[in-house]
Amino acid sequence: MTAIDPTATDAARARAREDRRAKRFARISKLDGWFKVLGLPWLTPILRLAAGDTPKTQLKSIWQLLGVPLVAILAFLVLWGALAPKVQTSLGAIPGPAAVWEQVGVLHADAVAEKEKAAEFYARQDERNAKLIADGKADKVKVRGYTGKPTYYQQIWTSIQTVFFGFLIGTAVAVPLGIIAGLSPTANAAINPLVQIFKPVSPLAWLPIVTMVVSALYATGEGVFTKSFVISAVTVTLCSLWPTLINTALGVASIDKDLVNVSKVLKLSTWKKITRLVLPSALPLIFTGLRLSLGVGWMVLIAAEMLAQNPGLGKFVWDEFQNGSSQSLARIMVAVFTIGIIGFLLDRVMFALQSLFTFSNNR
Repeated sequence: MTAIDPTATDAARARAREDRRAKRFARISKLDGWFKVLGLPWLTPILRLAAGDTPKTQLKSIWQLLGVPLVAILAFLVLWGALAPKVQTSLGAIPGPAAVWEQVGVLHADAVAEKEKAAEFYARQDERNAKLIADGKADKVKVRGYTGKPTYYQQIWTSIQTVFFGFLIGTAVAVPLGIIAGLSPTANAAINPLVQIFKPVSPLAWLPIVTMVVSALYATGEGVFTKSFVISAVTVTLCSLWPTLINTALGVASIDKDLVNVSKVLKLSTWKKITRLVLPSALPLIFTGLRLSLGVGWMVLIAAEMLAQNPGLGKFVWDEFQNGSSQSLARIMVAVFTIGIIGFLLDRVMFALQSLFTFSNNR
């Protein structure tokens, strides 16, 4: 019988442990890119620490990526809570963190109550219509929509829908124009003056023009979208398309000349040249423009909703300002934080798409 060498067995086990450890670190490294996309880079050192990596190095990374931001946020909340009561306004003292958080709960409770009212309304309507049908009066059946006030969540959803609609229209206009301007010096010379003139124009200047034009063309108000939705979306489009147009033109114009010469040698058609050469090469800059455009569009939308009193978060802020109740300031601050958080999430969405379609590491 052959004796088993304990040393060899221990070495094999050690190699197996090292292999498993290396595989864990490889998986964590793959996840790291997505953690950065989602704005959660601090998860990587936590996982590496749990997997047995050097504690000192990982704890330092955790402190820098998670500890420092949390301390900064805590310091901000403490400073805010200490200074807010000292600032008196016509609506009372500036609300502190506790008062603002309280209004988050109130707004949620209002939304739940409004949802229950809507459910009760539709239940009564269905009951009434069922009775009419049973009595042979089907011609008197009427179906009406609930006309209660929009909840805070509904206003958030309205703003998100509007900004994406305006952003998509702007993208559909800006990307083709940017490609044309990048490929043709003549087209660039024609488009550039218009870009320089209209790019600095404020949404507050565009809004009256857009309102008059949409009101004239959309006089009946009948269609898939309401007139107020179209006005806000078009205003977003006019103010947000410029970063995408400029970056697309720059990306297309920056394509390696050797690649352009290869396309000429291969005698590629214009369509194939654009889809197989131009777009893949220019995508990183195009996505940079799209991220900037979406951020601009979100800021523009809130201003447009406030000024035009169109449904959305901007109207919510203005209504609370006009309301003048003791809770108004706290509710406005809830909206401010909501706008900021949604803006961050929109940027993360665009960065996630950029990571999927390009090899750019820009963040």
